Amino acid sequence: MKKLLFVAVAALAALTALPAAAGKIKVGTVPGGYGDSIAAAAEEAKAQGLEVEVVEFTDWTTPNVALQSGDIDLNYFQHRPFLNKAIEQRGYDFADVGVGALANVGLYSLKHKSFADIPEDGTVAIANDPVNQGRGLLLLQKAGLVKLKEGVGYLGSLDDIVENRKNLRFTEVEGPQLVRVTGDVDLALGYPHFIVASKSFDARSGLIYSGIEDKQFAILFVAKKDRVADPDLARFVKVYQNSPKVKAILAKAFADDPKLYALAWLDD
Repeated sequence: MKKLLFVAVAALAALTALPAAAGKIKVGTVPGGYGDSIAAAAEEAKAQGLEVEVVEFTDWTTPNVALQSGDIDLNYFQHRPFLNKAIEQRGYDFADVGVGALANVGLYSLKHKSFADIPEDGTVAIANDPVNQGRGLLLLQKAGLVKLKEGVGYLGSLDDIVENRKNLRFTEVEGPQLVRVTGDVDLALGYPHFIVASKSFDARSGLIYSGIEDKQFAILFVAKKDRVADPDLARFVKVYQNSPKVKAILAKAFADDPKLYALAWLDD
């Protein structure tokens, strides 16, 4: 009996001497620069004992649905206004656990070289979600093509247009798909990292860009509220923010043009 007890104690001591099992998380993101940068961080996290499975989504709805259902632990695709609207509309129990890249947006045309060249009854493709549509409309107003109701801000919609001098006709498109329709319309809202990833045209060819200093549009790492103190999530965010490879991938994703993006956590 004493011998058996000794063996059991020795075995327990051996187990406790082993390194702790590696954590494992699933991170949802979207293709392009965001997805590539998350994949790079996942590789580096693995070397530090954290297994990260990257799950890519092709739309801006499913990543939050998957997070709410517990299919993923963290997502990385949305800025704060988008997150706030999603929480308001769907009742999600989410919070951010870190900040990532700040992406600019622009207005692009493959048919015209200036806003003056856009014809009467011209066609415009714009994001179909409430927040990014409002952001695009503010850019159209900045370009002098439309006038919006006073004070609507980034939550403006097509219904908030009070002046449309050229009688522009709008088509609402899922944000990541805007790059695919740019050649079919006179003007389109565009996201430089999606344009670079598609290799369809030069992401630096926008007729106008939003203010890159507007940090409310920085992409966030988002988790359910009961996971905000999860050390594995914090470890991954730290790996992402401190990785030279991630920074290099983001630079490439934004055409190596500092006017198109910023590393928002550096000024956090």
